[in-house]
Amino acid sequence: MRVVVTGAGGYVGSRLVPALLEAGHDVTATFTDPASAARFWWADRVRVVGMDVLDRVSVRAACRGAEALYYLIHGLGGDDFATTDREGAYNAAHAAVREGVGRIAYLGGLVPDLDDSDLSPHLRSRLEVEQVLTDSGVTTHALRAAMVVGSGSTSFEIMRQISERLPVQTLPTWMRSRVEPVAVTDVVAALVGTLTAPAVSRPYDVGSGEPLAYSALLRRYARLAGLTRVQVSVPFVPTALVARLAPVLTAAPASTVQTLVESLHHDMVCREEDFRTDLLPQGHRLVGVGDALDRALAVPADSVPDRDRDIVGPLHSDAPWAGGQVSRAGGRPVHHRLGGWRDVLLGPPPPA
Repeated sequence: MRVVVTGAGGYVGSRLVPALLEAGHDVTATFTDPASAARFWWADRVRVVGMDVLDRVSVRAACRGAEALYYLIHGLGGDDFATTDREGAYNAAHAAVREGVGRIAYLGGLVPDLDDSDLSPHLRSRLEVEQVLTDSGVTTHALRAAMVVGSGSTSFEIMRQISERLPVQTLPTWMRSRVEPVAVTDVVAALVGTLTAPAVSRPYDVGSGEPLAYSALLRRYARLAGLTRVQVSVPFVPTALVARLAPVLTAAPASTVQTLVESLHHDMVCREEDFRTDLLPQGHRLVGVGDALDRALAVPADSVPDRDRDIVGPLHSDAPWAGGQVSRAGGRPVHHRLGGWRDVLLGPPPPA
């Protein structure tokens, strides 16, 4: 199938492209600056095009001849990210309709069981983008995920860097809310699966099946990372105050950190698991939270090229601010053909 991946240079997009190639698809990868594609090992196996999501003409040009569109663009930064996200979504929807694209896949966030007015600005914007794409009339599969676990994932890096820099973790009582992490390899497999899913527009909650309190997730991470951390619960701490302080403790972009922290105020867990049957290949094994965290911490030798690395771990092409002080040498073997990534589609092989 001929597919377009917008946001191909982002965390999920850069891991999705080779999985699509492994599955035999013809991929067009969009970049704001096409020259930046050179840092990805798969760049010479795809059609690289320049695209500005706010420029309707360039979006249409990127979608020309495509049968499916992956929309992986989020404008988290700035004071008016919601407007930027909305305009980009309208342009993508317009291009899909005008160019005869048959399917759209979008990766957004899990939506708590609340009125739209009670959602954080971040989640409200993600939901609005989903609605704009679905309202296009093109078959749209909207995947909703909470924390995507993997080295380089923004939400994972925030957790990692805050854990490393705070020996005593003063947690607001509202962080007792639950979160359902999911390994990036399972997100990528589900995204690939949208190309053969039933042709009915709908959202899918995507998770590991292991919901836990955010404080418990921090404890599990610390244990696997070999860190000794003390948690102190503090009542009456405003969400806005935490959102302003958190960026000081992480190298991630400040506006992104602030926006994501606001989403921790509510339970972020799956309410259905249809993605397991509709999107994942038969025999696919979900990665457990502990295994995903462990794999994210494993750093292979620098000489190992990205095409031979576990995508839950770090890649050379990840953002320069990603990574932490705690890691361990190693990394599980990757079984591959074309740049590999067989494990992404089928899940890891069973233990010997």
